[in-house]
Amino acid sequence: MKHPPNREFRGFYIIEPRNQNVKFVLILILNHWSDKHFSDTSIATRMNQAANQKKFGTIQGVFIPSILTIFGVIMYLRMGWMVSQVNLIGSIVIITLSSLITFLTGLSIAATATNMKVGAGGAYYMISRSFGIETGAAIGIPLFFAQSLGIAFYITGFSESLAHYIPFATPTLIGAIALTALFILTYYSTDLTLKIQFFIFGLIVLSLVSFFLGSSEHLSAPQDIVISKTGFWTVFAVIFPAVTGIEAGLAMSGDLKNPARSLPIGTIAAVITGYIVYLIIPIYLYYRISQEHLASNYFIMKDYAAVGSLVVLGLWGSTLSSAVGALLGGPRTLQALAKDRVLFSYFSSVTGPNASPRRATVASYFVALFTILIGDLNTIASILSMFFLTSYGLINLASFSENFMKNPSWRPNFKIHWIFSLIGSLFCFIVMLLIDAASALVAFGFVILIYIWTKKRNLGKHWSDIRRGMLVNMARDIIYRLSERETDARSWRPNIVVFSGSPNQRFPLIHFGESLSSGLSFLTVCSILSKEHRDFERKKSIQDSIKQFIKKKNIHALTEVHFANTPYEGAVAFAENYGLGGLKPNLLIFGQSANEENHPQFAGMLKELHSYKRNVIILRNHNRGEDETLPVHSNEIHVWWGRQTQNANLMLALAFLLSQNPERRKSSIFLKSVISDHEEKEKALKEMSILLDNARIPIRTEVIQLNQGQTFFSTAQRESQQADLMFMGIRAPREDESVESYAQYYGKLLELTSHFPPTAMVMASEEIPFKEIFESH
Repeated sequence: MKHPPNREFRGFYIIEPRNQNVKFVLILILNHWSDKHFSDTSIATRMNQAANQKKFGTIQGVFIPSILTIFGVIMYLRMGWMVSQVNLIGSIVIITLSSLITFLTGLSIAATATNMKVGAGGAYYMISRSFGIETGAAIGIPLFFAQSLGIAFYITGFSESLAHYIPFATPTLIGAIALTALFILTYYSTDLTLKIQFFIFGLIVLSLVSFFLGSSEHLSAPQDIVISKTGFWTVFAVIFPAVTGIEAGLAMSGDLKNPARSLPIGTIAAVITGYIVYLIIPIYLYYRISQEHLASNYFIMKDYAAVGSLVVLGLWGSTLSSAVGALLGGPRTLQALAKDRVLFSYFSSVTGPNASPRRATVASYFVALFTILIGDLNTIASILSMFFLTSYGLINLASFSENFMKNPSWRPNFKIHWIFSLIGSLFCFIVMLLIDAASALVAFGFVILIYIWTKKRNLGKHWSDIRRGMLVNMARDIIYRLSERETDARSWRPNIVVFSGSPNQRFPLIHFGESLSSGLSFLTVCSILSKEHRDFERKKSIQDSIKQFIKKKNIHALTEVHFANTPYEGAVAFAENYGLGGLKPNLLIFGQSANEENHPQFAGMLKELHSYKRNVIILRNHNRGEDETLPVHSNEIHVWWGRQTQNANLMLALAFLLSQNPERRKSSIFLKSVISDHEEKEKALKEMSILLDNARIPIRTEVIQLNQGQTFFSTAQRESQQADLMFMGIRAPREDESVESYAQYYGKLLELTSHFPPTAMVMASEEIPFKEIFESH
């Protein structure tokens, strides 16, 4: 039987109940009792202190891990070389630009950290909670491997320098032993690990003091060499990783007492401290040591120092501390990924008094050990830098997006202008390309592949992030601009509404609408419900089922459900009121109304829609059923042209759009027209010729003369029997025509077309000169 955890207090054991309400009442009682009997801190305060006693503050949790990673191998071994290659001004520019990128990222981290409760995972947590789990995973997975491989990178630098003093041991053996020792240290005591970092920081400070107190008398005569200059951006690529240590502190976010306070202060303090020291060192080197010494001796700081062994100890301390920082950060990134089910949930557990991610630490250890055994890290060093820069870029981009959009949820205590985050993001991505365009593209490729993989798993379905806000912001600007522009023929495209009723019974209507839109136009599927059964829960349920249905059919469409007295009244009201700004529906698709009793209502609806300038298609003789679509057998689309009406040009535009659909790419458009006598033929052919010259699309034409006793309907039925789809125009209601008269016309039309192939009957009502679509400009 498991007992609740106990906590000792003044000789008593306090049983901490699992039920939070009981716990709260117990704390109130004990507070009152303790305040009455003891003069010191209350039990509630002590319980809070107990919960936080294993957490870390700003200095220990953020500043020291960050500054120790910044003060690394490059500071000891490449500063003199940098000065010899690009002189003092170039060195100052490199240090300033590198530190500026890190500083701007630090500002973005500060703003983001004071706007959210930052959990374990550092950069991954921030990016995933801003851009969504897919983007977070795309950065978090490479970041975990970058941190784990970074462990091996730092330890390899340590082992190669130590190998000079232990000739009987290989660098690989020294590296494996050092890694195992650090692994045991971090596995059992994160607190002890961070305390040791204070000692290492002290060594680094002493090494810098020893260097600045040094003398050129300690140096031997410089080698007589010709200094071979290296390009500015090549030197920048070598030096830049020296200032990327803020990841070490950021990765400890879940172990901090107050991340919102510690991350901004600790990160920015580390960046500024590193910049000052890095600025002083090249200035000192330039004025105190010859160019020949700087170019020929990577260990110039050790040889120049008053006590060279202190510089060696500082070098070892910096490499080991950087390895420790990565060994603390990598597992916490993996733990955060596992908690969000991006990777194996096995790694999400924490154990020990410090709630350390020990399983994730083991994973990082083996990744680093395998890399040390392989040995050569030079081939992956550039790509590792790319992953770090990518994470910096996205952190800046997330901060910029939140700040620029001014969402109500963006209320950071640490406020910066969005321009700083934007500049930081641009700098990161530009520098990636300047350092190594090929490696940058490889990094981007990995990020995109992981994003697609995570997206397919649909992990972010219930997440809250800023992506919808970004889309709303962009849509707002676009809609405002769109509303200021008049619709014209050249930019016309259908904004389609399909009145499907029950979609699984009239799927061909939806499929036809989707075929016309071809992913280039808006498509809305609308169902009108009876007002008698007005129930918003039912409405939501039906709307959700329609969404699921069209998603299962792989159709991209908006879904709407509305109440009305009749479907016809509902369609008119919806067509009149639906839309936003310049995005109003301009093409409405209906199925045939075969029930003769409904013809008057249907005709009345058509009259009103025509007065609202809405184009209408009535799909006639289409197949019925959930899994049936319009047939594609002959790959022929027939357009019957009356040559005098607005309908003809709209039908030809719709036929062309339909032929662009991937399912109908092999279809041919046939433009057909009938004449009553032979004298009209030449005129008809001339009109078709002009139209085809301007249309610039492959269309086959045919002019058919009616013989005695033949009608348009009998001829069209015979000539288009093999067509997959046929377009024909229907006349618009006359201004003074009654509903009854137009209903009779509609009923007669249905009777005459009963044996037609699938037919789209088109009524053009919009005041757009559709013929201009097919005219040269």
